[in-house]
Amino acid sequence: MSDKNKKAQERNLRKIFRTMEAHRAQEIREAYYKAIEGLSALAETLEIADAEMGSPHDHALIEEHLIACQAIDAMKASLLGRIL
Repeated sequence: MSDKNKKAQERNLRKIFRTMEAHRAQEIREAYYKAIEGLSALAETLEIADAEMGSPHDHALIEEHLIACQAIDAMKASLLGRIL
């Protein structure tokens, strides 16, 4: 997405949040932060568990940790976080 398109999308999202019902905007805000919090906790817990399990399990949990990190990065790429 070009910078121009990104700015237009951000303006559009801001307008949407200004005009929607306050309780709905709050629900979205809470769900977004809960998702980030949950993904962060999952990533950290998987990393610790993988370190505790060691090599007999071929670091399968660290692979899942990396997937959770990718999901966090995807959420950070969302314009929603900037707006909320």
